[in-house]
Amino acid sequence: MDPGFRSPLVDFFTRGEVARDVRLMAAEGTLAPKAHEQVALLVLLSDDQDPEIAATANATVSALPTQALQAFLARSDVPGQMRDFFAARGILPGDQAAADAGGPLIESAAAAVEAEEKTEEADTSQVLASMSILQRMKLAMKGTKGQRAQLIRDSNKLVAAAVLSSPKLTESEVEAFAKMGNVSEDVLRTIAMNRSWAKNYGVIAGLTRNPKTPPGISMQMVQRLNERDLKMLAIDRNVPEAVRLAARKFTRPK
Repeated sequence: MDPGFRSPLVDFFTRGEVARDVRLMAAEGTLAPKAHEQVALLVLLSDDQDPEIAATANATVSALPTQALQAFLARSDVPGQMRDFFAARGILPGDQAAADAGGPLIESAAAAVEAEEKTEEADTSQVLASMSILQRMKLAMKGTKGQRAQLIRDSNKLVAAAVLSSPKLTESEVEAFAKMGNVSEDVLRTIAMNRSWAKNYGVIAGLTRNPKTPPGISMQMVQRLNERDLKMLAIDRNVPEAVRLAARKFTRPK
């Protein structure tokens, strides 16, 4: 079922690009750090093709604290699909919305302790490389700014998506990611598709100057650059020629 909520992490699950062990952890409710993502993943996995995953997700749904769930469902930013999913199970929005949706509705204490321990010890690339994908994903969402800067370059797309789904992520970090030449095209594409981030001029400038940004994306953003950045982009040999030509077009006298 479509949960009606999108994020870099949820999109991977929607496309069916997630390994069974990761799906099982999400079905247990211990993967996502935010209520919206946690509920979205549970809705998706409640009818997973794998019987164990579907059963686990449904059991987790049944274990959600009713009062907290009703307060969450009363929020104006909760998609109708989520409300419909729980209405079919006899759970309706409460009279008062939750003050915020900063944390998950339930979280395994063991998972929380493990993530905290990994956050404290994972300060080097060697330590990160020794961690499993699940551990790196949890660290990507709950770790430090420095760890996110390393994990956004992870070869596993799910880990990078977890970084972009972290509730601790700031726009200044996203701006820095947009300028990185050693992140994947998927990361740059995800940043460009996020409406909120795409309003940040620093993000736009970083994406257009980044040689790894798909030209189709860069060329759509060129016209939003100021005159100074357009002139610099028009002579930048590191970007594709099509992007340079587009920049020159907008710098010509009218």
